[in-house]
Amino acid sequence: MIRTLAAVLFGACFTVATAWALGALLLRRCSISLDRWEERLLAFVLGSASLSAIVFLLCAVRLVHPGVLLAVGLAGIGYAVRSGAHRSRGQDFPPLPPLWRWTFVVIFGGFALLYFLNALAPEMSPDGMAYHLGVVAKYQRAHGFIRITDNLHASLSEGAELLFLYAFEFGKHSAAALVHFALWIALAGMILCYGRRIAHPAAGVAGAIFTAVSPLVAFDGSVAYIDVAVAAVLFALFYLLQIWDQDWNPRLLALIGMLAGFGYAVKYTAILAVPYALGFVGWKMWRARRPILRPALTISAVALAFILPWMAKNWIEVRNPIAPFASGIFPNPYEHVSEEYSWRQWLKTYDLASYMEIPFQVTVQGNKLAGFLGPLFLMTPLALLSLRLPAGRQLLLAGGIFTLTYFSNIGARFLIPVVPYVALSLALAFTELPWLLLLLIVAHSVTSLPRVYVRYTPGSWSLNKVSLGAAVRKLPSDTYLSHESEEYNTARLVERLVPPGQRTFTFSPTAESYTQRDMLVGWQSAYGEVLQDILWTPMTADMAPTRFLRFQFPARALRRIRVIQTAAARDVQWSVSELRVFAGSGEVPRAPAWRLTAHPNPWEVQLAFDNSPVTRWRSWQDAEPGMYLDVDFGRAQTVDAVVVETSGDARAAKIKLDAMTPDGKWTTISEQPYEIERASRANLRRAATSELKARGIRYLLIRDDDHGARDFSVYANQWGITNIGRWNNRRLYRID
Repeated sequence: MIRTLAAVLFGACFTVATAWALGALLLRRCSISLDRWEERLLAFVLGSASLSAIVFLLCAVRLVHPGVLLAVGLAGIGYAVRSGAHRSRGQDFPPLPPLWRWTFVVIFGGFALLYFLNALAPEMSPDGMAYHLGVVAKYQRAHGFIRITDNLHASLSEGAELLFLYAFEFGKHSAAALVHFALWIALAGMILCYGRRIAHPAAGVAGAIFTAVSPLVAFDGSVAYIDVAVAAVLFALFYLLQIWDQDWNPRLLALIGMLAGFGYAVKYTAILAVPYALGFVGWKMWRARRPILRPALTISAVALAFILPWMAKNWIEVRNPIAPFASGIFPNPYEHVSEEYSWRQWLKTYDLASYMEIPFQVTVQGNKLAGFLGPLFLMTPLALLSLRLPAGRQLLLAGGIFTLTYFSNIGARFLIPVVPYVALSLALAFTELPWLLLLLIVAHSVTSLPRVYVRYTPGSWSLNKVSLGAAVRKLPSDTYLSHESEEYNTARLVERLVPPGQRTFTFSPTAESYTQRDMLVGWQSAYGEVLQDILWTPMTADMAPTRFLRFQFPARALRRIRVIQTAAARDVQWSVSELRVFAGSGEVPRAPAWRLTAHPNPWEVQLAFDNSPVTRWRSWQDAEPGMYLDVDFGRAQTVDAVVVETSGDARAAKIKLDAMTPDGKWTTISEQPYEIERASRANLRRAATSELKARGIRYLLIRDDDHGARDFSVYANQWGITNIGRWNNRRLYRID
């Protein structure tokens, strides 16, 4: 118990101390005038960017070992101490008035203790268990980056996850969550300091509390998510820009570029930090009639140093520098265009009937958008009253810019980076009414208590309870998680029953960070979608190859044939289960000399030539004129018929047959095939599991609410599978 708790605390504290030391060294070189707490807080955020970059390099060369990380940390901390960087040279702000000091200490301190215990407890947040720490665990076992092409989340920038990796190496899951919690504290501290810097300490106290104790912000900051990390980085950038605007210290430009680039490294949506920083500095320089180019180049160069490594990693691993997005611009075999489109469309809508639901969802309901900020933020329009103050205008400008990406994902978490600006602006709007500001602080704090908000928004993503015994490890982590988390139990079921080295296919994500077994989720990659398509084909009549489209013509010698899609069909994908070539009374045997290609999706063209009734080549995007399947025989081949076997879900697709004669000329053979329909006589269920088995998949993890779950259970013999384990509504099957 004590050893586990000590490892967790050491992993988190050592990571934070290392980051702070690196940041203190950077700030010392800039010779800027800061308050003591400003210096400490900004040093931590800047150092986090530096430490993340160092871990990236270590991952690239596979040197992520405890000894190496320990040496890096001790070297950074030791050098900071030896050079005196650990001693702040700044002056203290004037003391906070007693009322506001005790308001902050009591309210923020109470919430900090509550959420510290949540961060210290075993990690069980959905995305934290599944992919934020799932990828971290894989990197930790491999001592660095490994190529992950079957999980689109692994292609997102992972700047915060590399900080988690540093802590995870020593203290596992909870250590990573505590690092995020440290950034939550830093964010609140920076908001408080900014209020004091602009001579509005009451607004600083209120803004910090409005932000930090918000149910969504506090909960996100106490688990292994990254949204609070994004907010801390962006606010630190905002803070440095305001400081630069006071004395135009050119050494700050590199730090500004660092934070702007690190924002992207933490989360794609924070790319707006780069144009914001460039625009801010450029505008100020232009108004002062001073050269713009050099400051702009400095910021851009440093920002790119933090951005380009992630783009390069994606280009090397999945051929798309901004994966998992823009697959249509950067076609690749690892993600289908339709997969990306469907995912992006869902992120833009969730389960909302209208965008008119968003204001109440993100403030007081939270059941559809995964969390809520608190009723206080229904007053957001009143933040416009702060426009009368220069600081208010700066805050609202930054908040407005960082809101621009929100509608790419309307989940409430994606508003967290904007919350500090709204909170501070709202506080500034009431600085002349301190009693009202205090009342708002108290009201917001009360409505943000778990025992209170569960009464008006039950079922939202937020903190429900905290186990002190689990936090201090009096209650073993395994016991606690087994009692509280179905996903954890599912992961342990897989760990126990699936042999090492075997892969498990599932339709839904699970707690991958708690198992060393390789989990393949259907919708998270092109490969997974193909397997998903194979499994669904026996259960879905319109997916089976029941339509036979035959082009019949007088025998002739052809060098190539090309089946071309001619119709535009919205929400319909063109698919070909099998393409067969005939001459005389029989099928022309497929030869190694044949060269097969397709447009789009050339990587899966073989699926139309494998004689399997459950596989098919698909366009994986809406059918459009000009799509084709092409066979180059490598020599002149006598042909008198071409048959395209396809499925009912592609009826809207229309095809014609073109061919190349031996002299290299293209000609249209037939504008339209004739169609025959007949049911497949093959055992499609057994064929499907045989295909998975041939691809190295021996186990299926199925939830009772997954599509086809009942079919797997009732017709297990036809599938050729055996139920070897179950946890609640999850069943683990072995393919026999």
